[in-house]
Formats: sequence, C-alpha cells, structure tokens
Amino acid sequence: MLKIEHLSKKYADKQALADVSLELGKGEIVGLFGENGAGKTTLMKSILGLVRCKGTVTLDGKPIGPENISHLSYATSEHSFFPNLSPKSHGEFYAMQFPNWNAVRFGALMEFFELPMTKPLRSFSTGQKNQFEVILALCQGAEYILMDEPFAGNDLFNREDFYKVLLGILEPDETVLLSTHLIEEVAGFIGRAVLLHQGQIVGDVTLDELEESGKSLVSYIKETYNYRSDRVSRALDKLTGEE
Repeated sequence: MLKIEHLSKKYADKQALADVSLELGKGEIVGLFGENGAGKTTLMKSILGLVRCKGTVTLDGKPIGPENISHLSYATSEHSFFPNLSPKSHGEFYAMQFPNWNAVRFGALMEFFELPMTKPLRSFSTGQKNQFEVILALCQGAEYILMDEPFAGNDLFNREDFYKVLLGILEPDETVLLSTHLIEEVAGFIGRAVLLHQGQIVGDVTLDELEESGKSLVSYIKETYNYRSDRVSRALDKLTGEE
C-alpha cells in the first residue's frame, strides 16, 4: 500500500498542499481531479520525492528511497527521456536499470501507437513524445504508476483506444494514479475519484458508490466544487452590458 500522511507544501505565498492524507491500495485505478493549480502535480512529485514537503510517504510501511523507488514510475508531459536516443536504445537502457522491465509490453505498446523504434525522440511530435513517456512508465515494472496529464497532444481516438488497451494489460497488483482534466473520458476507466481543491482533498469516492447514488462523475465533481451553472451567462451579461 502507498500511504501519504499529512503532506504540506508551500511555494512562496501559495499553499500547494495542505495536510493531504491518502491511501492507494494495490490494483486500484484512481483519477486525480482538480482545477489548474489545485496541487495535483505537486502531490505526485512529492510522492516520488522530487519535491520536498512536510509529512510522510511510505510504501508497504517503508519510506520511499533508493531501495524501493523502482516500485514507482512516473509519466509526465514534461518528458524525462533522453531526446537524442531512440526508443530501441531506451528499451535497452531501461532493461539494464530495472530488473522487472517488461520488454514484451514495450514492443506491443510501441506497435499499438505506431511509433518508430530507431528514430531519436527529438524527432517525435509532442503527442508521440507523451505516448512514449506513458509507455516507459508502464513497462518499467513498477507496481504504482503515476500519470500526470499523459494524453496531452493526443487525439480522441488514440485516447479512447488506449484506455481499453490499458485495462487489458494491467496486472491485478498494478495501481494507476491518473491526473487529468478529461473527466468524461476516464469515467469508465477509473474505479475511484480523488478531488483536490486549493491543495486539500475535498472528495474521495468510488465509481460504484456514485453509481449507487445515481450520480455521474461529472455531476459529483460539479457538486463538490459548487459549480455555478449560470457562470457563463452571468459573464456574458457583464461583457455585453446587459446586467
């Protein structure tokens, strides 16, 4: 289990995380939602130890460190690969670094996305780079896979097909934490939704619980964030001087 306890992080005058506690069990697919600046990226980077913060993060009771960091992987649109190397070279390098590197999955996902094996990553489009970032995270052999807006630059059909493929390849003990703004698209893919607002968790619900209550994921998120349905009309009235 990945356990996050009382994480807090402040950047200058902005409180990015405020006493965040969260548990992720094996085999869960969790959507992490929130407006821009809610703290989603900071939370993921804090889990990985890339950002210093107050609080603790443990994996099966042990702090995250060199001896267990390989159990976590991270896909980010910031890109963490070597731009001058080809996917083939990346695969060879990762196989040396990670004992549980999944070469079969790597080849299958490269074929699925129709990505060239021998061209340098710098020649890829933004969408292709993001696809490759996701592939590396999924093939590392990690039990906990963190994805921060991994589908930027990808078309609707690629995204929809990928959700289906991902559901088919994930092992029972693999956990995914997915940060995205594509709420409706992932509603049928995730099993749990965690909502962040101004650095705090304001919602944590399973999709089964939502179904039992008769609510959709979108309606639950709007309700939790007190979304005003007249927001657009009020703005237009002000802009056109009709208020």
